[in-house]
Amino acid sequence: MTGPREVRCTLMRGGTSKGAYFLAEDLPADPAARDGLLLRIMGSPDPRQIDGLGGAHPLTSKVAVVSRSADPDADVDYLFLQVAVDRPEVTDRQNCGNILAGVGPFAVERGLVPAGDEDTSVRIRMLNTGELAVATFRTPGGRVDYTGDAEISGVPGTAAAVVIEFPRSGRPLLPTGNVRDTVAGTRVTCVDNGMPVVLIPAAALGVTGYETPKDLEEDRSLADRLKEIRPAAGELMGLGDVEGTTVPKLTLLAPPRHGGAVMTRTFIPVRCHTSIGVLGAASVAAGLRVPGGVGERIAEPAAPGDRVRVEHPTGFLDIDLSVASGSGDTPLVVRRTAVVRTARKIFDGTVFPRSAATAPVPAQPSGDHHDSAAR
Repeated sequence: MTGPREVRCTLMRGGTSKGAYFLAEDLPADPAARDGLLLRIMGSPDPRQIDGLGGAHPLTSKVAVVSRSADPDADVDYLFLQVAVDRPEVTDRQNCGNILAGVGPFAVERGLVPAGDEDTSVRIRMLNTGELAVATFRTPGGRVDYTGDAEISGVPGTAAAVVIEFPRSGRPLLPTGNVRDTVAGTRVTCVDNGMPVVLIPAAALGVTGYETPKDLEEDRSLADRLKEIRPAAGELMGLGDVEGTTVPKLTLLAPPRHGGAVMTRTFIPVRCHTSIGVLGAASVAAGLRVPGGVGERIAEPAAPGDRVRVEHPTGFLDIDLSVASGSGDTPLVVRRTAVVRTARKIFDGTVFPRSAATAPVPAQPSGDHHDSAAR
């Protein structure tokens, strides 16, 4: 099965990422056929993605698959798929909080959720993890309004705010059960507040944490250290074999330079993020609050209130985080996590993928999302 020759698609910027949004019913139900079609639509594998919609970077080679939800606690289901740029691979083994910012507006525009007269809240089940999020955005007169004065780092101009709140997760905040672990000879803190992240002091890897993403990507010694840490950390965090996946994220920590809580550099997994992912930042913010974690002596002491400003290469991302003291193996409990993002519809129309006869076959299907949610 090669899938349809043409598909309706909405290209959207969600937060600091860009992706193609589809209704699930418009894509093949078979994961292998679906993934093959998405590779052809995005133009992978090709470093330039010259023959598709992709933007030659992991942050611009993303897909959201949206459908009505059968879950009484959700309005829509959202499956995130990361399409590799230079390999014939599609994976569902991570979530994306930036692309999530466009799911609510997309659902309203495609008629999955009715719009309110002023604002609309859409309850979203994230199939990659089974967790829920609530996105609230402006819909004056029953229509999505993408214009506004909200500004986020890494995106030029302003747009309407999309407030995303993440209910408390049922997963342990510290997947290894430890405040600190030693992985490949390096002290780290493994944390999961929506995204599995390994927090690493930048100085422990012989860098400052203020280098440009390009400079860090070209540091072969650093790359070798990260390649040792990530698979070992993945095993400790219960993620199994993480070869070929983008989780866990590795985030280097350094003291802040611009009034925030901490400076970060995040790898996905070998490319250095030009900013930071929403869920990754949520995990970083929670990790900074863990007593005895590796960030304790690097980050600025927590300011009054719930807001944590996470600095990154192109600015900052604010996380609203409400925490409480835990007990035993759970030293900290996250009660509420929320973030302000923006989204913008770039185009809506028909995309014409290249012929399946001339395209590589995916290395393997991304797999059933229920399996990935259990990892």
